[in-house]
Amino acid sequence: MSPVIPEIREIPAPARLSAWDLVAVGLAGLRARRGRAVLSALGVAIGIASMVAVMGISTVSGAGLQEQLARVGTNVLTVAPGHSISGDQASLPLESVARVSHIPGVVGATAIAYVKGATARRTRLIDPAITNGVGVAAVRLDVLATLKGTVKSGTFLNAATARYPVVVLGTYAADRFGIDRPGRQIYVAGRWMTVIGILDSLPLAPDIDNAALVGWPYAEAQLGFDGHPTIVYERSADDRVGAIAKVLAATADPEHPDQVQVSRPSDALTAELAARAAFNTLFVGLGAVALLVGGIGIANIMVISVLERRQEIGLRRSLGATRGQIRLQFVVEAVALSLAGGVTGTVVGVAVSLLFAFGQGWPFALPTQVVVLGVTAAVLVGIVSGLYPARRAAALTPTEALATLT
Repeated sequence: MSPVIPEIREIPAPARLSAWDLVAVGLAGLRARRGRAVLSALGVAIGIASMVAVMGISTVSGAGLQEQLARVGTNVLTVAPGHSISGDQASLPLESVARVSHIPGVVGATAIAYVKGATARRTRLIDPAITNGVGVAAVRLDVLATLKGTVKSGTFLNAATARYPVVVLGTYAADRFGIDRPGRQIYVAGRWMTVIGILDSLPLAPDIDNAALVGWPYAEAQLGFDGHPTIVYERSADDRVGAIAKVLAATADPEHPDQVQVSRPSDALTAELAARAAFNTLFVGLGAVALLVGGIGIANIMVISVLERRQEIGLRRSLGATRGQIRLQFVVEAVALSLAGGVTGTVVGVAVSLLFAFGQGWPFALPTQVVVLGVTAAVLVGIVSGLYPARRAAALTPTEALATLT
């Protein structure tokens, strides 16, 4: 007899999953546990929304402040009185505005002066001490031209009205008095005066925003104003700001230059930009912590899912699924979960940035890389969160996985 030769059988090649089938298998677990999936994605959504919103608000704020700087310029300097050697409040000379205007390179010089003892109130029935922080200031007619200010409603003072009992309100002063249009009257220094205009905000002159403005001649003739300016505003050519700043104090008050304070109002806006950047870094860090917590939550949910789905894993392994396919299934599930939260968080963050820009009246300037960063961060969190559960699921043998099958 011839020897019996055993039949050699080929080991079947492992089944292959297309990309679409892999996604379908990965999403099946999420559809089966929708409530858990929503809560897990919510943690990632909160982290991504925080980061995108903070970066968006930062960009919008920066664009708004840069727009303000571009509109009003950084070439304005202010001159204000300091204190004498004895500690008393000093005063600027009567001729300080004229002297400053003659400095080479100066293209405009103007002034305001607070009228001592004068109060502005909504009615005469209010206590004179209650002014809501609104002072009475005499102004020169060229103050808006020098500061590039605009009138929100009504008109500004001119050569004729500056000699009569009329007043122009800064934007914050009008809000505090509850006045939104000209024609109303307020009680100023013991007399009724008619509001003829309301100004838009002046970023370089917040003192004007909170003041009731009267004409310089009227203040001298009727309010006992002595003519000494409180703040002198000077605008010069951009390349002359540094040189003019060095001689401004000595020019405004040659006798007492040490009693003069010179400042650059645009520095406050620049400092605000820097302060916003510092706070934004802090909030981005908090958003990153929230994102990390969300990633840990996904990893925890995926580990629990592996324990709950041991029978499913064993059945798929026994039907030919490889370890790599099991591993990819759970990674895809974690990425889909995180991506859903990331997209939701990105949309919420962009919406918050848009509402902030609209509310402030600033241009919406959200760079596309912020949106890309939000989605990319979500995908990376999903991959990292799903690696350990996926490896744990792939390590199960069909025998181990089906051991609990009844």
